[in-house]
Amino acid sequence: MLQEFVLKVYKELDRPDTDGERIKALFAVYGYNGVEVTKIREEDKGTDFVKIKIPGSDGKIQGGNSRTLGIIGRLGGVGARPDQIGYVSDGDGALAALSAGLKIVDMKNNGEILPGDVIIATHIDPEAPTIPHDPVPFMGSSVDMTVMNKHEIDPDMDAIITIDTTKGNRIANHKGICISPTVKEGYILRVSESLLDILENVTGRPAFVLPITTQDITPYGNDVYHINSILQPCTATAKPVVGLAITSEVAVPGSGTGSSHLSDVEEAARFAVEVAKTFGNRKSNFYDEVEFAKLTKLYGSFKHLQTLGTNN
Repeated sequence: MLQEFVLKVYKELDRPDTDGERIKALFAVYGYNGVEVTKIREEDKGTDFVKIKIPGSDGKIQGGNSRTLGIIGRLGGVGARPDQIGYVSDGDGALAALSAGLKIVDMKNNGEILPGDVIIATHIDPEAPTIPHDPVPFMGSSVDMTVMNKHEIDPDMDAIITIDTTKGNRIANHKGICISPTVKEGYILRVSESLLDILENVTGRPAFVLPITTQDITPYGNDVYHINSILQPCTATAKPVVGLAITSEVAVPGSGTGSSHLSDVEEAARFAVEVAKTFGNRKSNFYDEVEFAKLTKLYGSFKHLQTLGTNN
């Protein structure tokens, strides 16, 4: 159970003066002093990017061979001040990712070290803008999407879970968490069976899969509809990416306050931790490498879907 960690992180995020340094201080309480905070400012607005690299027993940081899992908390902001008072629904991606990181650090302190390294990345902005979107308004971001991808994707990540609140739509009408098919280099691949197993173990319910389209795996800025930014990391890496969506039965705006549910965020964080336990030593996989090679041989590269297209 990760409720303890979710509540501790939430307490640091739910305040108008929250920033990366508060998260850095929280992890220091657990004896981890490796939180990297990068402040990015564009004109009069900006955000704090946070990156946490937790070494595994046989990970690359120690010179080992185990695979590295990336956990990205994707969001526009944890607050929409001054338009809204308090923590917003959109912040749950950061909350879940940071809670997973804190749990992994606590496990390490107790002598349970994962085989592979884990890299957690997100950003913290208590004053993010809102933007029009159908059926409910989106949370915007104080920095460009290319800046977010640059600071949140690490070249050492061998696969990426990207966690995002995905409540502002009418197609993922399920309260809880769900995963997307794996996306790699423009291909939407089959849903990972091993990740489905973990999802069902964590929730105790039949797995729900997030419906995604070709539009969702193209970069922001091409003027086509995206369900949200959950899969934007797939536009900036060749590594396999799976979206972990926190969803609801009705459309809830990302700028809505009082809309976060402890049980859903905790499940998302716990899912990420369970994948981290198994991914490093290859007990779980995001995609079938042989089948992907066959697809590219049969149909060629789809990497052009990672670009803004020929007319931009």
